[in-house]
Amino acid sequence: MASNKDGNQSGSGGGGGFFSFLGSSLTNIAKSVNGMLGYEGLEVVNPEGGNEDAGAEAQRGRWKQEDRDNYWKMMQKYIGADITSLVTLPVIICEPMTNLQKMAELMEYSYLLELADECEDPHMRLVYAATWFISVYHALQRTWKPFNPILGETYEFVNHAGITFIAEQVCHHPPIGAAHAENEHFKYDITSKVKSKFLGNSVEVYPLGRSRLTLKKSGVVLDLVPPPTKVHNLIFGRTWIDSPGEMILTNLTTGDKVLLYFQPCGWFGAGRYEVDGYVYNSEEEPKILMTGKWNESISYQPCDLEGEPLPGSTMKEVWKAAEGPKNDKFQYTYFAHKINSFDTAPKKLLASDSRLRPDRYALEIGDVSKASSEKSRLEERQRADRRTREAKGDEFKPKWFNLSNEICPTPWGELEVYEYNGKYHEHRAAIDSSDHVEEADAKTTEFNPWQYEDSVVSA
Repeated sequence: MASNKDGNQSGSGGGGGFFSFLGSSLTNIAKSVNGMLGYEGLEVVNPEGGNEDAGAEAQRGRWKQEDRDNYWKMMQKYIGADITSLVTLPVIICEPMTNLQKMAELMEYSYLLELADECEDPHMRLVYAATWFISVYHALQRTWKPFNPILGETYEFVNHAGITFIAEQVCHHPPIGAAHAENEHFKYDITSKVKSKFLGNSVEVYPLGRSRLTLKKSGVVLDLVPPPTKVHNLIFGRTWIDSPGEMILTNLTTGDKVLLYFQPCGWFGAGRYEVDGYVYNSEEEPKILMTGKWNESISYQPCDLEGEPLPGSTMKEVWKAAEGPKNDKFQYTYFAHKINSFDTAPKKLLASDSRLRPDRYALEIGDVSKASSEKSRLEERQRADRRTREAKGDEFKPKWFNLSNEICPTPWGELEVYEYNGKYHEHRAAIDSSDHVEEADAKTTEFNPWQYEDSVVSA
């Protein structure tokens, strides 16, 4: 365990000593694809098996053999590198959603924040809030990659629990997205940036973001440090995702905290999805234990100072993942489909909204060829916009977020923090008060996140 009942932790904010344990665990269930010319040393991991079936697992997955082999030859030179901004990935591994939309999936179980806001017990308040942050991992287990947002791209989301959600791609190199969500119970702000390390057939992803949650009734401010994520069998075998390590949620107002450990997957799936830990008071005394599986449900039980359940208390379920559609191509939940739907779009949707991307929409309706060509066209137009900006000596300035002076330290590096500037609420108020508003349509509204209308695309 990376944490114990005394609240001690190995490593800083989830990025420390678990790596050595993770490495040894994966060694036990991984096997190099030997005997295949050009693939020596490549790890393939079957999360449901042992180390004797890696060769058979390598032949599985969504890649066609020719595409797989060509991509592997191209990617070999990047082993050990941060590929966050270096590599353009093919549409065949994408889902019809962008990273900005993915950020909104956390809103699905927002009723937990209503419970947290109304709760008078400061430690149960943390149970609800921590469970809310855990709940999004149910969606993150999907193995399709979201589209990278274009600089200036946005995503708006309404018509769910009174929430107004706005996200914007505020930087392209490195890719940074910012989002703000709010209703009568909470405010949520995130600056999202990732750092990655390509390992051949897997990639480690480190969350350099800053997440702040404010509960309005009590006024407490919570800060999250999530665990890193590892994507296995990126090219060979069936892709799967694990997030082993520590999640730390700190009440910046009182000093109380939640320390949870996400178990790494072991032999034949042992420990996969499991998460457990404690809610601690400001004196680092355990008050409530939490346990469950991040893809299924989370439960809690009051505990004594030794971390043992209090006599007479019972384990209670606080959250259970909703069932999703059967045989959904992209393993979407019903909520994920709502995120792509115009039913959750506000009146007069911004032309920069992710729903309007032609590559995303083409993939959604099953036209992979068009999705690929449109993705290439958008990427080239983005490069043209950058050339125009450089020629004019301009700087890109986000519309709905401002770059602050704050530099946030994380276990994996420093982060420049973007703050919500409040202008989106003014924008929406003006539109909502208007009697004549045209509705956006993916088939007729042109996607337009561009800073310049006259940028020249190279032939």
